[in-house]
Amino acid sequence: MIVAGFGFRESATRESLTDALARAAGSAPVAVCATAEDKAAALAAALGRPVTGVAEEAIRAQKTRTRSAAALAARGTGSVAEAAALAAAGPGARLLARRVVSGDRRATCALAESAAP
Repeated sequence: MIVAGFGFRESATRESLTDALARAAGSAPVAVCATAEDKAAALAAALGRPVTGVAEEAIRAQKTRTRSAAALAARGTGSVAEAAALAAAGPGARLLARRVVSGDRRATCALAESAAP
């Protein structure tokens, strides 16, 4: 199962989020979208699809490839997108690639694949 994790600013638009998803996923079959719990409703409304909210503790517990100073200060992780994707994909999940940034720099998206078939 492939999970698309998102990090985004409050100023992110639907276009910001769909652009980040398109840049990260291409034609990959994304099964689940995920982000921090407090942003899940906004992401679901913008994308028009269900979103898994990930608890702050689970986000902070993930090892990310990216080290964003802003994400570290705000959420205690190097990348909210990478951490949300990994946490939602479950134990043993792996990142398919580092996070990508939308063209307007308001949203990020990363893909993780679950270890379970």
